[in-house]
Amino acid sequence: MEKSIEEFEEIEEDNLLDDEPMIGMSFDSEIEMYNYYREYGKRKGFPVMRRSSSKGIDGMIRHVSYVCGRSGATRSKSSNPLRPQPNAKIGCNAKLGGGLEEDGKWRIRVLNIEHNHTLLTPTKSKFFRCNRSLSSYAKKKLDVNDRAGIRLSQNYQSLIIEAGGHENVTFTERDCINHIQKERRLRLGDGDAAALQNYFMRVQSEDNRNKEAYKEFGDVVTFDTTYLTNKYDMPFAPFVGVNHHGHSILFGCGLISHEDVETFTWLFRTWLACMSNSAPIGIITDQDKAMKIAIAAVFPNTRHRWCLWHILKKIPDKLGGYKQYRDISDMLHCAVYDSQSPAKFEEIWHRMIVEYDLCGNDWLHGLYNERDRWVPCYLKDSFWTGMSTTQRSESMNAFFYGYVNSKTALKQFVEQYNNALKSKVQKEVEEDARCLSQQMPCVTSYEMEKQVRDVYTILKFQEFQKELTAKMYCEYVNSMGCEHIVREDVKIGEFKKRIFFKYILKKIRVRSVAVVRCSNLEEFCVDMPFTS
Repeated sequence: MEKSIEEFEEIEEDNLLDDEPMIGMSFDSEIEMYNYYREYGKRKGFPVMRRSSSKGIDGMIRHVSYVCGRSGATRSKSSNPLRPQPNAKIGCNAKLGGGLEEDGKWRIRVLNIEHNHTLLTPTKSKFFRCNRSLSSYAKKKLDVNDRAGIRLSQNYQSLIIEAGGHENVTFTERDCINHIQKERRLRLGDGDAAALQNYFMRVQSEDNRNKEAYKEFGDVVTFDTTYLTNKYDMPFAPFVGVNHHGHSILFGCGLISHEDVETFTWLFRTWLACMSNSAPIGIITDQDKAMKIAIAAVFPNTRHRWCLWHILKKIPDKLGGYKQYRDISDMLHCAVYDSQSPAKFEEIWHRMIVEYDLCGNDWLHGLYNERDRWVPCYLKDSFWTGMSTTQRSESMNAFFYGYVNSKTALKQFVEQYNNALKSKVQKEVEEDARCLSQQMPCVTSYEMEKQVRDVYTILKFQEFQKELTAKMYCEYVNSMGCEHIVREDVKIGEFKKRIFFKYILKKIRVRSVAVVRCSNLEEFCVDMPFTS
């Protein structure tokens, strides 16, 4: 059977002599003759390719000819004559022809060693196609790493390091790219759109994990499209929540072609149908107007919150031109973070507007009109699982970025998306095992700390424990009748902020049961050096 050049390249080369080829030189096989001429071309600095072969009546190859890779006439491969592409053909006549003799030896019958072009050095001629090859080991490692979601540049670099440097490998990064793309085509078979559609249809019918996770942890969802956009300019849009370990958990995702009201409405309705038409209590997004309209239409009873981080990061751009920018920024942050009630927020806000003459700032005016969507003190009446930003969506995007990126084709996305989900599930299983096999020690003698430890996961118990121990920084100051004042010292860098909370206790009666209610909560702050 006739062997291909690729098969020749897989055969281990013998130590070949530096002799010049001569008519009558014999070889034990055609493979040995080809390897000799290829190695000779590598030393002299020209590429080698097979020109022709002929078989005998028995079907075996009886004659072959190899030529310089720069033989033949120059032909442009470009369809545009004004934009020609480089071509190696230069009409070189150097060649070697051989045939199978009656004694079973292959001998050189035709030879021309004269070239009409400049020859390269061995360090450069190793980049000719005939001198490049991927070993079986390299191919397997590339395939395994690609399935694991390792980016191509890192995949290629690992082989370079393992070989001890570029000079010790027989392939280029382009060879690795071509091999991986070929393997992906063989693995996936279908075209991009077909593979993606088939995958999602199969997952929708077979995989209920996301639905079950949503039932348990779907009270609050973050949705963000700003992080990852693939090479088709289709934003990756994940629905993300928080599980019992405080980990980001995926409730589903979409690849969308547009970011308009119609597209978001379709996506939200489709996702809601997959989640048994159970809308979340709250959803966190950025300030996208199209999202706002679509959410109001699809989730009319869901509390919609804007990402606080996205808003505050715009402060330098929106207010940086003011002479007293630093003072304005500090006061705005104080209004947002230190206000314990809407009344206190509005007091600080209006003082800021008047003091710094900000009445004409449209950005601040728009934020104030929508203050119930982003100011923390307006949102305390809803459960938010400890989230005030879309950072969960962004961290989920960062998680997927190890598997997919802006150059990922849709077919590859299918495979790597599944790998990423499996990895996420594995981390949750590992954390479950840790919580069942380990226990956090209590730091106080409060019975409630022990009770909470026995029912909470490790991470959530640590959050509770932090709040419990922070009570030592709170001190009851005084009281006058129903009015009470409590002081809290909060460390911020090298300073501490001393906050006084004034509250009024009122007795109310609910179904004949006396209940104490805290109302009219106010606070005021005093900054001082932490050492004082």
